[in-house]
Amino acid sequence: MRVAENLNAALHGLMEQRPELHVLGEDIADPYGGAFKITRGLSTRFPERVLSTPISENAITGVAAGLALAGDSAIVEMMFGDFTALAFDQLVNFAAKSVSMYGSTVPMRMVLRCPVGGGRGYGPTHSQSLQKHFVGVPNLALYEASPFRDSAAVLAEMLERGEPGVLFEDKVLYTRRMYEVEPPFVLAERDGGTAEVSLPGEQPDCVVIAAGGVAHRVLEAMRTLLVEEDIACTLLVPSRLYPFDAEDLRLPDVRRVFVVEEGTAGGTWGAEVAHVLHRRLWSRLDGPVTLVHSADSAIPTAAHLERAALVGAASVHRTILETLRG
Repeated sequence: MRVAENLNAALHGLMEQRPELHVLGEDIADPYGGAFKITRGLSTRFPERVLSTPISENAITGVAAGLALAGDSAIVEMMFGDFTALAFDQLVNFAAKSVSMYGSTVPMRMVLRCPVGGGRGYGPTHSQSLQKHFVGVPNLALYEASPFRDSAAVLAEMLERGEPGVLFEDKVLYTRRMYEVEPPFVLAERDGGTAEVSLPGEQPDCVVIAAGGVAHRVLEAMRTLLVEEDIACTLLVPSRLYPFDAEDLRLPDVRRVFVVEEGTAGGTWGAEVAHVLHRRLWSRLDGPVTLVHSADSAIPTAAHLERAALVGAASVHRTILETLRG
């Protein structure tokens, strides 16, 4: 099963299990089934609860927040995660604040699904990874889709939190197979939703923390580091980005830690991870947590320029090698 099919199956299952759940978004109804076909078949099976909406991200998010405030649940599909900027007011100033601003806790069960990331040639306004702009908002949970964790479990967890959530889905994942890891690496899922990819029986030289969208780029770098430099790395892939819980990671006893993300540097999720880990692990680390980002620029459309701007296996390989051998 590919990641897109896994997401589609997860939505079908949730709609069956939760009669109060609505799905909203632009062009999500059959026969189109959404820009990336994640909602295919939903409107045919659940016509009263799957609503294809006008082109207004602010309005869609406001309707979802209203449904949540009234006791229902809602999942919104943003056609592209870049457009979440248009829904920022409803999400941050209404939905997230509604959890606690009325004098008692109000469950706000709503999720915004956001296709993000480059690698598809969609250009500067359809290829961004905007995760960092939502880190630190009270009562707003951030998750990222992963090929190493069932989307049904992720979406159910998000709804059960009783607060708004954003699920970032890197577009390059949609065609990737679930749970695919090539030997000699092995995959294990820990409690708390963090996946671990490691060399069995090996003490790693470093740990790399990365969200699902860049995990396979990190794995490619890990393979070349092992073959060419005899450097063993362990990859940890958390599905919840924020609030970040270091307890869920249970880092191996290493002296170097890296965080890889596709967004640009400055006020990022990776910086939040580094802040939390510094306080816990500073006494046993050989240096600060090292952050690896994409270039500080808009994302070009031309394939060769896009590859140069986005974080990739080569930049991960180079940063780890230079840090460990520096």
